Amino acid sequence: MRRRAAAHLIESGMRSQRRACQLMKIHPSVYRYNRRPTRDDRLRERLKALAVEYPRYGCPLLHELLKGEGLVINAKRTYRIYREEKLQVRKRRRKRLPARDCGEMVLPTGPNQRWSIDFVSDQLSTGRRFRILNVIDDYTRECVGQVVDFSISGERLVRLLDDLGRMERRPKEVVVDNGPELTSKAMFLWAQRSHARIRFIPPGKPSKNAFVESFNGKLRDACLNEHWFTDLADARRIIETWRIHYNRVRPHSALGYRTPERFRIEMEEGYGKDGPFGTLENPSGFPLSHSHDDGKSSLSNRA
Repeated sequence: MRRRAAAHLIESGMRSQRRACQLMKIHPSVYRYNRRPTRDDRLRERLKALAVEYPRYGCPLLHELLKGEGLVINAKRTYRIYREEKLQVRKRRRKRLPARDCGEMVLPTGPNQRWSIDFVSDQLSTGRRFRILNVIDDYTRECVGQVVDFSISGERLVRLLDDLGRMERRPKEVVVDNGPELTSKAMFLWAQRSHARIRFIPPGKPSKNAFVESFNGKLRDACLNEHWFTDLADARRIIETWRIHYNRVRPHSALGYRTPERFRIEMEEGYGKDGPFGTLENPSGFPLSHSHDDGKSSLSNRA
């Protein structure tokens, strides 16, 4: 615009070239500059050919190929033509996963009806962090499976579930959060193969997965915070020892102070509803009320 204004002053005879350039605040060489014709035809055609041959190559890679052929040196020149020809690599759309089931969950009524899965992290004495995968039966509170490793992928989780399946431990549904391992394709394929239902908790609400979160708290308080792990093998040995202790020795208050393994065996033998061991609604196994006269229930006397 300044060049055109200066040209108008000069062509109309109002000012000299020097004075017009001073008024427009441009250098005389800028006013006298004649644009050179571009000689990018060969470069443009070769760039488009390479973009067709390598559709996933961006501008830096294409520039290096052109530079190797001796067609260009300045990367800005390549980028200018790259933009003019609109050769930008298109972003691949992320595959949409099936709709996640976040419906209302009810309490299970028997073993292996519903499992909960979650991760816990800790670190070795060297400072390197490792992860712990916990699989909990929501009815018996038993830790049915556990993996301790530096990295645990969805495929590793599925291998654990398949190993439990070969031991006749198969859940009807699993409750998980929205982590990448738990929303992986491997988990969905396992669910289809095992005819199990995956239930996702709402994002940011770990309280919806309360059973495994309660177990995670006990694991951290009684095991992780009490030991100093020297290496991964040491961590696996100590955590597995604690898991066996939790399943077989430690009484659980929600199960009438029975161990999870004992409670599962009693439920499988049929003592759960009418037997002497009670249920989760009345885990103590004692009658809810007693008569002081003949030992019968006061509710039956009223009846």
